Formats: sequence, structure tokens, C-alpha cells
Amino acid sequence: MTHSRTIRTLSADCARKLTDAAAVAADQMGVPMCIAVTCTAGNLLHFLRMDGAPLLSSDIAINKAYTAAGFGMATHVWHEFIKDDPPLLHGIVHTDRLVTFGGGYPVTEDGAVIGAIGISGGHYHQDMEVATKALGALGLPAN
Repeated sequence: MTHSRTIRTLSADCARKLTDAAAVAADQMGVPMCIAVTCTAGNLLHFLRMDGAPLLSSDIAINKAYTAAGFGMATHVWHEFIKDDPPLLHGIVHTDRLVTFGGGYPVTEDGAVIGAIGISGGHYHQDMEVATKALGALGLPAN
């Protein structure tokens, strides 16, 4: 009987490539952003604060990736999930590092979460666009 399991996680090389692809997308948009990529456990693998990106966006990007990795769902899904459920709405928002607006996506491979990306610096719709472009550049699904 085994007492362990294999956990697939994002490589450091892929994390850097995601960060680079996101930086290109943000630069094309003309919005400096903070870009965070985490492993399956939500631990930071790679981070970039582009020149001119807001300082407070650093923690927000990291927490978006942490949220997406921890729950295996994009951060923008949280709003719909909690908005009509008062106990959850008023309780879950007190969870440290939980982000409930767009810009964080799990990174999946063959249906398994292997990491996450979090983007912050623009309006959350811009953050979402940059994240999905970065994932698309590497042929990864944005879900």
C-alpha cells in the first residue's frame, strides 16, 4: 500500500515563459502590470513588476494566483459564486489572500491544476485579457 501520491506542478521554465508572454501582452496594451505565477500549492515561482506598475498590485497579483491555484478556478468566477449567498458572501471575504475579481487563472494540463497565474495593474478586465493571452501563447487553456 502506498502512502503518497504524485503531484504534477508547473516548471520554473514554464512560469518564466508565462510571465514573459504576459509582459508582452501588457506592453502591447500599454498598461504596466504585476505578473505572478505559482506552483500547484500556490507558492510563488516567478514574479515581475513591470516598470510603472502600481506597487499595491504586487500583492494583488500574487494573491490572484494563490486563489486560482488554491481553488482550481479563475478568480472572476468567485463573484457569481458568492453574490446571491449572503452567509458565504459575508464570510468568505474574510479569508486571507482570497481575491474575488478577475485576473487570476489556474494553469491546467490534461485536466489537472499544475499552477496559476495572477495579473494586476489595470482594470480587472484588462488583467483578465493579459492572463488569457499569456496562457494562449503557451497553448494552455484559460478556464
